[in-house]
Amino acid sequence: MLTRAEALAHPGFSASQRRPEVTDRAEQAVGQVSGAAELVAGAVLPEAPFVARGLRLDWAAKRGLDVSVAVTALFLLLPLLLLIAAIVWAGDGKAPIFRHMRIGRDGRRFGCLKFRSMVTNGEAVLAAHLAASPQARAEWAETHKLSDDPRITAIGHVLRKTSLDELPQLWNVLRGEMSLVGPRPIVAAEIARYDHAFATCFAVPPGVTGLWQVSGRSDTTYAERVALDLDYATRWSLRRDFAIMLRTIPAVLAQRGSR
Repeated sequence: MLTRAEALAHPGFSASQRRPEVTDRAEQAVGQVSGAAELVAGAVLPEAPFVARGLRLDWAAKRGLDVSVAVTALFLLLPLLLLIAAIVWAGDGKAPIFRHMRIGRDGRRFGCLKFRSMVTNGEAVLAAHLAASPQARAEWAETHKLSDDPRITAIGHVLRKTSLDELPQLWNVLRGEMSLVGPRPIVAAEIARYDHAFATCFAVPPGVTGLWQVSGRSDTTYAERVALDLDYATRWSLRRDFAIMLRTIPAVLAQRGSR
């Protein structure tokens, strides 16, 4: 395996990734993410547990947990889901649920569901904003997010701060397109940012929550996100899933890294 110094000097690492603090902060956030940056840089990747060890029993347990929690949560949260949908619809009379194509397990595309937190002409608004602001272009290029996103509606800010916009993803979990815990579901344009790490990160299903969500969310750089996703995919366990779910609750309440 490459040393970190060799990895950071590797041609496959962009200038924004050649910062030691990127890996250091990711390691501090999750504890023992050693080697993640080297893997992203292009070293030989270990296979994810589902691929390498064929943990059928563990996979069955993970899927069983997903289904049981998703069914229970959808039933208990139905009044809240209907209330949020009504509020979003009342804002502009447009559909409250947003279906966005994301990349799932083994590179399969699926429609990721969220409560709509943006204006319906978001792509045009984003293009105009990036064209007018060099600072916004630089931020978007580095993190694929904006600290002051003009597309987000008033109710959308509240939904995102509280992560309530992601509740419809419980339906994706029930359908088997997502898991409760896993890597971030990404759009096709982000695949190149994962480089050699993509196949390993997405040998497992994307999650409603994950290491990124409990380790700073939007406060992390893109290199850190990849390192966190890679760490999860290569060290997955049911016990760790439980730990991440427990950490999600205080992270959401504290609104760490939410935008």
